[in-house]
Amino acid sequence: MAKPASRKSQTHTTRIQNKKARFDYEILETVEAGIALKGSEVKSLRAGEAAMGDAYARIERGKATLHNFQIEPYKQASIYNHDPKRVKNLLLHKREIKKLEAKVTLKGLTVVPLTVYFNAKGLAKVELALARGKSVSDKRQTIRERETKREMTRAQRRGGL
Repeated sequence: MAKPASRKSQTHTTRIQNKKARFDYEILETVEAGIALKGSEVKSLRAGEAAMGDAYARIERGKATLHNFQIEPYKQASIYNHDPKRVKNLLLHKREIKKLEAKVTLKGLTVVPLTVYFNAKGLAKVELALARGKSVSDKRQTIRERETKREMTRAQRRGGL
């Protein structure tokens, strides 16, 4: 009897990123969490039909939830489809939730999702970041640094410097 194919070969490379988060927030710490999804949400997420533009995580009463993470309805699911902006539960250990909750309430930080992906076992994971909001001057500094980095790479390609 033939061996079944390994799960590592079956993994998808779907990664949905929140590019706006790295620009708007200063990332202090990251944590990986699981997401409780419905069947049609998983299918749609594997197809890359999701948007994280204004997504954020909230920790209340010992539960972590993900808000404004939009997963488009799966077309082949017909009547068994999901609500696109449904609040999703995050799967974290109690000690991780307590640690994040303490930092959010005491230090005035926020929890922002950075990326959503499938791990080697095929489970949906979200990378959460403990972040502090940037001021306008910090954002301008980030833009300046990005522009100088681009100019340096262009100059190196041309053979200058």
